[in-house]
Formats: sequence, structure tokens, C-alpha cells
Amino acid sequence: MAANTFDVVVLGAGPGGYVAAIRAAQLGLKVACVEADKLGGVCNNLGCIPTKALLESAMYARRVHELGDFGIRVSEVSLDLGAAGKRAKKVADQGAKGVAFLFKKNNVEWVKGWGRLAGKGKVSVKGSDGERTLEAKNIILATGSRPKDLPILKADGDRVWNSDHAVFPAGAPASLAVIGGGAVGMEFADVYASFGTKVTVIEALERVLPLEDKDASAAVAKSYRKRGMDVLEGARLEKADVGKAGVKLVVKAKDGKTNTIEVERVLVAVGRAPIIEDIGLESAGVRVDKGFIAVDAQLRTSAPGIFAIGDVARPPLLAHKASHEGIAVVETIAGHAHVVDTNNIPNVTYCHPEVASVGLTEDAARAQGLEVEIGVFPFSANGRARTAGESEGFVKVVRDRRYSELLGAHIVGPHASELIAEFVLGRHLESTAEELERAMHPHPTLSEAVAEAALAALGRAIHI
Repeated sequence: MAANTFDVVVLGAGPGGYVAAIRAAQLGLKVACVEADKLGGVCNNLGCIPTKALLESAMYARRVHELGDFGIRVSEVSLDLGAAGKRAKKVADQGAKGVAFLFKKNNVEWVKGWGRLAGKGKVSVKGSDGERTLEAKNIILATGSRPKDLPILKADGDRVWNSDHAVFPAGAPASLAVIGGGAVGMEFADVYASFGTKVTVIEALERVLPLEDKDASAAVAKSYRKRGMDVLEGARLEKADVGKAGVKLVVKAKDGKTNTIEVERVLVAVGRAPIIEDIGLESAGVRVDKGFIAVDAQLRTSAPGIFAIGDVARPPLLAHKASHEGIAVVETIAGHAHVVDTNNIPNVTYCHPEVASVGLTEDAARAQGLEVEIGVFPFSANGRARTAGESEGFVKVVRDRRYSELLGAHIVGPHASELIAEFVLGRHLESTAEELERAMHPHPTLSEAVAEAALAALGRAIHI
């Protein structure tokens, strides 16, 4: 096979693209991955990984004043968000190096530059050393997404930030308004509040974390307010005046009253937009629908031999969904049918308290006309949570009454991001609530709350 000829060419080396490239190589295919920036994509370099490093720092900052209760005396505490940002950058850089190692190990060629579709089976790559044309029977588009702007408040990296600007802070501003109470906004609100910033969250919809179960949203909003944050729900940004010393925001509350909020910085966290410009979609005959590349169940686009995965393909815009789609596509290319179960994609917000979910919310299940039973078990009744001093939150199970199917699960509290995997696996294996409870859970652990919530959905919880 010629040097510029491949079985698979992947555009983008984020969690969808690099995983697809590695899996294709494992299946014996010759693979090239085109990436103009660092390997690992937004997730590793500006998103998932560094933000979780910041949140880890925020956890220590938040809990340092509680250590006296654990028998540890700490005095003269000072918080340095800039140092936390440097650590986050270091963690991200390690991840990029790790992807480079995996490419080398699996004989994946990293073609550095910006890739564009250039006719049937061709990709043109423009890099610092010139232009190169790659040919492949199969092309996978995994170009990811970028932060959205607001028409009246565009990010400038100074007074107005998007998530890219907020992830490696030089220090903590005195005050910060977060426009958008979704996962990104709530995570950064947690970080900055933990390091002493006065935070105001402004969410246009009726509640923060609007994609989560209503009880989860309410629990997080209550927790944030208790920590001293202002959480404005059903509030719309009417006007923004960006000055040299700060930003003045005019916000219309859900009661119709207009308030003026003055802050040092603003973080715009109103979602992400797929990167579909300047990659040759139109010339290749790849159809776009509502801003996303249109795909079928096996992630094929309208152009033969071209697939799309991750943020450019379809919501939700999640790294783990992109990775699974990448694997599904290359296994389909290799002749092994694989379809991603889009009904069993877990969602996590890594704020404090953590929020995680999978499947239907209570309201969505009832809206479908399903007969449901709800089981809720509070972490305040869980021994391991109490020993850790992290008893805020609950596990909620939405169970189908007729077949005892696990329709949905919602967790607010310690290590929710880890605990949700038990429900994901349970749903994947079509387990019932009874089976989830009858599998013995070790004591004392947070996982016991999973079993107890299943019992609660059956009407027979033990510890409440």
C-alpha cells in the first residue's frame, strides 16, 4: 500500500477520533489520524481532563476547613487558583503525550495539519510543512466542537470568557457571572466559588441542569445557594455592557423584574457547536441537519465511505459517547456489526455535589405513559457517606411497575460519577430492580445506596 494510501483516515484526534484510530489499527487496518492541534482534542487539553483536575483542587479547597472535625489541625490556609490551573495544564499535557505513545504503539500515523475532504476517498491536509493528499476507502469525521457565543456577549478572553479561557486561570476573580447552568457552567461555578470568587449562575430555563431529573436539579441549586452562590433560574440576559474594569449585566428574572449585576468577569457557558466549517462537507456531498452532520444508525453520512462520530454527528456531546461511536464505526468497517445503544448513555456533571444519570427522568417516564415506581435513598442514611463527611444527596431509581425494568437512575452525591456505572451495566444486561438489589454489595460502601434505592423502588428499603 502506498505511503499516502490508507484503509481508514480519521479527521480529528479527540476522544472519538483517536480511539477510532487505535481500534482500527488493532483490527489490522492501515490508519492515519489528521490533527492540527494537540492529540487528545478538546476533552484532554481544554475540557474533560483539566476541568476535573481543577475540580479536584476545588474539593480540597472546599474541605480544608472541615479537617478539624477529622482530627487534623490546619492553620494559615491560603488558596491559589493559579497554582491549581498550572497543575491542570500539567495533567492535560500528560494525556496528550499518552495518546502519542498509543499511536506509536499501534502504528497509527499522525498527520499534522488541517484536513479537508477533497473528492471521492481523498483528504487534503495542509500543515506547516506543506500540503499532502491522503487516500482511503473509509473516512471518519471526528472534528469535535467549540464553545458557543451569545449574540450580545461574545467571548474576548479578557472580561468575557468561554470555557477555553476559564480552564487555566491565572487567579480567582473577585466576582464571576456564569451564563448557563448546564454541566459546564455548574462545574466552573463550583471551581471558582471554592477558591473564594463570588459566583452568580444565570440560567434561562426553569432550572439549572435542565437535562437532569428535577429532583437532582433542585438538590444542586439548594447546595450552591447554601455555599453562598446566587443561582438565578428562569432568568434571561437582556443586556451586557463590557467595560475596562468589569461587566454590567441586565437580567430579567422569572417574576418579570429586571436586575443589574456587576461582576469582574463573565463566563459564557451556553453549550457547544459542532466544527463543520472548512472541512469540505459540501464538496463531498455530506449532508448537514440542524448544525450536525446527518448520520444513520451506523453513523454513515450521506456520502459513501464517509462516517461521522462524536460532537459533529449528534447529541449528546459527550466524550464517552464519541469513543464508543468511534469503536462502533471501525468495527462496522472491519465487518463486525456494532451499533451504539443511544438509550443507555450516562451523563455526569462533576460539580459538588456530583450528579450522574442514565435513562429516563421521572417526568419523561410518566410522559411516555409508563407505570412507574420511584425509589429514593438518601446518602445521609448510608454509613460510608457519613464516615466520609459527604452525606449530601441521594440515589433515585425509576422502575417500570410491570416488568421491574430500570427505566432510569439519578444520583446526586459523593462519587456519583463512579456509582452510575452500576446502573449503566444493569440496564445493558436488562437487569431488574430485584436483581440489582440481590447482588450483594459490600458494607460499608457508597454502592449500598444503589441497592437500597432499588429496594425503595420495590417499596421495601431497609435503612429508611
